[in-house]
This record gives sequence, C-alpha cells and structure tokens, in this order.
Amino acid sequence: MAIHNEAKIGEIAKTVLMPGDPMRAKYIAENFLEDYKLVNTVRGMYAFTGKYKGKEITVMASGMGMPSIGIYCYELYKFYNVENIIRIGSCGGHVDYLKVLDIVLVDKSYTEGNFAKNMTGVENHIVQSSSYLNEVIEQTAKELNQKYVKGNMACTECFDPYLDDPMQFVNRLPKEYNLMGSEMESFALFFTAKHLGKNATCLLTVSDSLCTSEELTSEQRQNSMNEMIKLALESTLKL
Repeated sequence: MAIHNEAKIGEIAKTVLMPGDPMRAKYIAENFLEDYKLVNTVRGMYAFTGKYKGKEITVMASGMGMPSIGIYCYELYKFYNVENIIRIGSCGGHVDYLKVLDIVLVDKSYTEGNFAKNMTGVENHIVQSSSYLNEVIEQTAKELNQKYVKGNMACTECFDPYLDDPMQFVNRLPKEYNLMGSEMESFALFFTAKHLGKNATCLLTVSDSLCTSEELTSEQRQNSMNEMIKLALESTLKL
C-alpha cells in the first residue's frame, strides 16, 4: 500500500512522466492531455492521468532531490505496477559544448552520495538508464527532427549555485565518466528502477551553465520546456 499516493489502483498509467515541480505536472496536464483527472494531492505532489493522442499517460511530480523522487518512483513501480518513468526536468551545464536550452538525454547518472548503499546495503555510485527507453526517445527525436545531446550527468545533493565553490565540486568529479552537468534526481530514479526490474530514463533542458554563467528566468524555464515535453510525450506513444 502506497503511503504517499492516494490514487486508486488503475488510476495510474503504465508510463509516467515525472517533472519535479507539481505546477509543471499541472501545466502538462492542462496543455497536452485530454480527459485528464487529478488522482493524487498528498503533500501537494500532484498526479494527473489523461490521454495523449489516445494513449493513457500519468504525469506526476517528484519533488526535489533523490530522497523525494526515490519515494515516489518506488511507490509507482511497487504498488501501481508502473513499467516506465521518464523524468523531465532541468540541469546545469559543466562543459562548454552544452548550451542553455539544449535538450539532454541521460545515459548514466553518477552520485557521490549513498542512496544505493542506503537502499540495498551495496555501495554503487553510477547507474545506467534504460537502453530500451533511450532507443525509443532517440528514434522519436529523429522522426521529429529534434536535436538533443546524449551523455552522462552528475546527480547532486546540493543545488549547484548554492555550493561554496561549484567548480571545486566539478573538478573532483571522476573524469572517466565524462559528466556534462548536474541535476538532483536521476540516480535515485535509475537505481530504483534497476532494483525493481523496471525502466527509467531522464530528459533535461539545460537551464544554466557554469561555463558561460547564462541562466534562464523562472518564466523562461517553464516556457522552454515545451520541446522536451513534446519529445517525451511523443515517445510514450511507442511504449
């Protein structure tokens, strides 16, 4: 029984899009879904189930950080028999070839943290996203002529701009993983999916860059997400 989700069994689709912000979940439901229904309001973490071009989809917020998304994705997989979760969010860029507004498809996620050890007792700091979901998204992007960058991301426990020295953090990241930037949820999502035998991946829009000091406003963050949202939704039609 889910503790943090009041949706009834059958009210959550097999495929879930998962933004961090509850208001972004609401925005997606209102602007992209038909016949949608609000199925969860516990702790203000909205979940909406509706149809996109006839396909049943749930959009549910994850909140911020690994502990938050770890709870919600675990319950979706374990208690609602969800098969696929695509996180859609924002990230900061650490490399000069990653530009503000670029769309990133995450291949692997690295963390310095101990989420994996906490969950299973086994230490693990890098985890692969679902190759199945990534193949679907890449094929869809090709059909839509949608540009994207595929690569590895760091998953942090602190918001980059609030670090005392962001570059000190970037410089100590393992060079062999070629980490392009950072966000705060993907590792927990990927690891939980792998642990439970499910599928997960992550699409991100670059919202700021440590290399160029560019940064989107809150309004720009919301408006610029539409291309990424469309790519995710169109991909769900193949699942």
